[in-house]
Order: sequence, then structure tokens, then C-alpha cells
Amino acid sequence: MKLRIAGLVEESVVDGDGCRFTVFVQGCPRHCPGCQNPETQPFDGGRDIDTRDLLRQMEDNPLLAGITFSGGEPFCQPRPLAELAKAVHARGLDVWSYTGNTLEELQSRKDEDVSALLAELDVLVDGEYIEAQRDLTLKFRGSRNQRVIDMNATRQKGIVTLKYE
Repeated sequence: MKLRIAGLVEESVVDGDGCRFTVFVQGCPRHCPGCQNPETQPFDGGRDIDTRDLLRQMEDNPLLAGITFSGGEPFCQPRPLAELAKAVHARGLDVWSYTGNTLEELQSRKDEDVSALLAELDVLVDGEYIEAQRDLTLKFRGSRNQRVIDMNATRQKGIVTLKYE
């Protein structure tokens, strides 16, 4: 399946727990002031890649703990990311995603592809970046309004459960 990406970081330690393969998707409608990745905002930028090629690149690295979807806005391309996430799980690795939306906003869309991607996530870092709430001491997020949600615990308990406060 094709995915539009801005770039890749094949070994990241800042985009989630452990060594991660980070995919920066192309396209974001938010344009948050102070965005860390403004080059990922235009939907016509970046390049197309087949998700199978991404899997092959990941398989070459036995140190990876998982994959992280960043952006741009991953939930603008939920179908290929859900398929990629499923294949990553089949290999015993975990899946994180960043989004400028809240979990509740994503759930309220009632979109089959968005729901499929949410179902495959182990961790969701949600909420738009707010420059006035910037805090460099936070783990895996840039502003105090953002949450690092343990999606497995959230599904199990039926309430939003944070991985890191």
C-alpha cells in the first residue's frame, strides 16, 4: 500500500520507548505555530513509498523496539498506517503514533480507517502542539496539553490511561 512520507529516521530514541523506526508522514492541516516539522505540512510535498519497503527496511535492524508515526498528521493517512501497524505487530514490535487531534476527537469521527489505526496503536501521543505550553522536560511530547496514552490499558479499562504523566 502506498504512503506519502516526508522522511524517515531509522534509529530514533526520542520518538518513543527504545530504538524506533520513525516515519514522518507528509501533510497536516493544522499549521500549529512553532511546529517542529513545518516542512511536513504541505500535502503535495514528500514522496510516495510502499509500506512493504518500510517493513523491509525495519527487518534489517534487530535493535528496533517498534515503529513511530509522526508528521505531518498520521491520521490523514490512516488506512496505509493501519496496515503497516498490523504488519509491525506481527513481527513482535510495538506501534506509537503522534497526532494533533485528541483521542476523543478521533473516536468521534466514526471513520473505519481511523478506528483501524487506533486499534493497532500501543501508544498515542495526542493533542496539538501549543507553543505557550512548551515544556522541554516532558517525556515524548512538546507541550503540557499533550498526553502519552497507553492504548492497550485504555482499551482494557475503558478510560483514558496515561503511560507517562
